Amino acid sequence: MKFRNLLFASCLSLAFASCSKNTTQDFSPSNPNPSNQSAANQATATVITEDFESGSKSSYATGDVTLTTGSWSLDDALIGSTSADIKAGTKSVRIRNNGILGMNFNVSSPTSVSVKHAVYGTDNASTWQLWVSGDNGGTYSQVGATITTSSSQLATATFAITKTGNLTFEIRKVSGGTARINIDDVSFSTGGGTPPTDPGTDPGTPGTPGNTADNNNLLLGNPSNAQPSINSTANYLMDQTYFTESYNRDKGTPNWVSWHISSADLGSASRSDNFRADINLPSGWYGVSNTSYSGSGFDRGHNCPSGDRTSNSTANSATFLMTNMIPQAPKNNQQTWANLENYVRSLVTAGNEVYVVMGSYGSGGTGSNGYQTTIDGGKVNVPSRVWKVIVVLPNGNNDLSRITTSTRVIAVDTPNDQSTVNADWKQYLTTVKSIETAAGINIMSNVSQSIQTVLENRTDSGV
Repeated sequence: MKFRNLLFASCLSLAFASCSKNTTQDFSPSNPNPSNQSAANQATATVITEDFESGSKSSYATGDVTLTTGSWSLDDALIGSTSADIKAGTKSVRIRNNGILGMNFNVSSPTSVSVKHAVYGTDNASTWQLWVSGDNGGTYSQVGATITTSSSQLATATFAITKTGNLTFEIRKVSGGTARINIDDVSFSTGGGTPPTDPGTDPGTPGTPGNTADNNNLLLGNPSNAQPSINSTANYLMDQTYFTESYNRDKGTPNWVSWHISSADLGSASRSDNFRADINLPSGWYGVSNTSYSGSGFDRGHNCPSGDRTSNSTANSATFLMTNMIPQAPKNNQQTWANLENYVRSLVTAGNEVYVVMGSYGSGGTGSNGYQTTIDGGKVNVPSRVWKVIVVLPNGNNDLSRITTSTRVIAVDTPNDQSTVNADWKQYLTTVKSIETAAGINIMSNVSQSIQTVLENRTDSGV
């Protein structure tokens, strides 16, 4: 690709002065509350995001487009805005054949690059790669692994960048023929990871305007201030569209998963049962597979349940990502938690909407083969406790403002045990505060402190 404009770091700092800044944090047993970490130990990150909203290109012919971040070259690619184009805003890039989306400018020493991607319309899957040049587009080398795009929902691929200097990037579609893919929100992180991809918003779900809009998976808050930074290995924020989670790379399980349920989420879609590794984990991270729990004596226990996402097959399939699973004692999973999940859905069908946060903590549980602290050759932690918090609201709008001291909040914390756990979830009712203390998190951080204090110290009656 012909290189045209050199954009140095000083120009970038002026052009992107409004870019968001966040910190990467240590989320571990030795530091369970990342908000207490000293400022001196926090690395500041700046994000530069191209959202493709400011330009237009309606043909696949090779051409350049001037966008917010600079000039981009689109070869066998266009900027699409149709209903079949999958996008975070109103536009995204559509690439076919072996098309290329490339930069005609440099970014100075980014530490990571993230890219949102999806299949266009009902097209088949395709693969693509990220390539980098350190000599103004003279020569390129591939970054990380080849990515397969197979979903009609936007997913995020994150790449660690080890090359330094003024760098140019290309996204190259390498398979699929005439099958098309959409690319959106290409983000470059400098200085400390990958903050949320919307500059100027609070650190909520990536790509959303904050996390206080109705039905947002993170309406209650981001319990551990998880970040979508490859440096945040123990507290990695993942937007899975149908739920949002904090994933722990070294434990191979989520710290917590958060989602919303309304009557629109409950339909007749059948259970997918397509347990699978999550291809959207950062390149080089271990991917827990569909067979990682085999012979362990533990179920592949959903955090966000299959039954909470039956509106369509895509929604249901999302819940079978292994990043949504924990090793759960069969009796705990199939009886105690199944009964609680059914009860929560009955609240929804009775005219309510609910916000749910589920997680686990500790190490060591008892499955059908006895007590274990890890499985999968030590790659997956077996939690000792499994918890869930449910906030119940009558159907309506302006949900955050409708949470008052009278709002029903159900908090349950159970042992991850096969022999002694009771099938009646009401035996494990507790307070939100006790869960927060044990897990080192703040579950309802978006709720005003005065209301939090009341709700988090009250134990629900279970009826």
